[in-house]
Amino acid sequence: MGSQKTYKIAVIPGDGTGPEVIREGLKVLEALAKSEGLSFDFMHYDLGGERYKRTGEILPETALAELRRVDAIYLGAIGHPDVKPGILEKGLLLRLRVELDQYINLRPVKLYPNVPCPLKDKGPEDIDFVVVRENTEGLYTGAGGVLKRGTAEEVATQESINTRKGVERCIRFAFEFTRKRNKEKKLTLCGKTNVLTYAFDLWERTFYEVAKEYPDIKTDYAHVDATTMWMVKNPEWFDVIVTDNMFGDIITDLGAMIQGGMGIAAGGNINPQGVSMFEPIGGSAPKYTGQNVINPLAAICAAGMMLETLGEEEAAKRLEGAVVKLLTSGKLKSLDAGKMGMTTSEVGDWIAQNV
Repeated sequence: MGSQKTYKIAVIPGDGTGPEVIREGLKVLEALAKSEGLSFDFMHYDLGGERYKRTGEILPETALAELRRVDAIYLGAIGHPDVKPGILEKGLLLRLRVELDQYINLRPVKLYPNVPCPLKDKGPEDIDFVVVRENTEGLYTGAGGVLKRGTAEEVATQESINTRKGVERCIRFAFEFTRKRNKEKKLTLCGKTNVLTYAFDLWERTFYEVAKEYPDIKTDYAHVDATTMWMVKNPEWFDVIVTDNMFGDIITDLGAMIQGGMGIAAGGNINPQGVSMFEPIGGSAPKYTGQNVINPLAAICAAGMMLETLGEEEAAKRLEGAVVKLLTSGKLKSLDAGKMGMTTSEVGDWIAQNV
């Protein structure tokens, strides 16, 4: 049995098909709550493209203040065809990451049984690693500037900001996570020490200093370009990878493809001491809105990550078990929208019945 604790979960269904996949995730969480003796207090927030079009608000201060006090945030998708790209991403997603200091982006890359993988001769036993991406610094801070814009002499600079504090807390999280995961107990630093000499000198020194405190963890280093090659050629080499914001952004999308696509990929924006936010990796897929054909498995897996991070590991295992059971049952024809052979709500019902 669970701990009878009530978890306050902020739900941001968001744009496009976001509300449809979140509905199924909530269905599964409700089913688990019954069987695990948990209790959830879901608070729904109308944030995203429609709200912005209607009121011009992206993230009101009152909502932000409430989000600081919940146990976790469950997010569907952000992105609206009528809103210029960047506005919602910056104003909502990036702002939440920074305001709630979600300094870790956690991305499990796991190929489930019976999910088609684009790598030939690779199966679930080969693709099962986790990327720990620094989530608040690097090239994403917006530092830099432009001179003589629009002229032939235009200059644009974009600076990667790396602080000892920011780098160390990310690396420390990665070591702790590798120990807790207890698989190969191997942590790989992914960087570019041969070119980005200032930033990755700081990363590398910090990595090997912190490593001394974790004698049980094997460490290695790979340049980011080599990492992308090995992810395709020998993904079984990786257990946990730790990297900066930009490289993490790139290699996790490659990770999503080798684990069978966006239909199954989930991620967490984690503040280990505060409020974390969980979401499917795919976008809002507006063209499928309201058709009940979108695949909700990534959102359901995100709910599983949320449970695990909240410390409800038993419930998380049951959820993952039900997902694997569905994938191996042959009921699901494909992970692609409209080709699943099941509707969005049928997938949610099936998982909810089988947890």
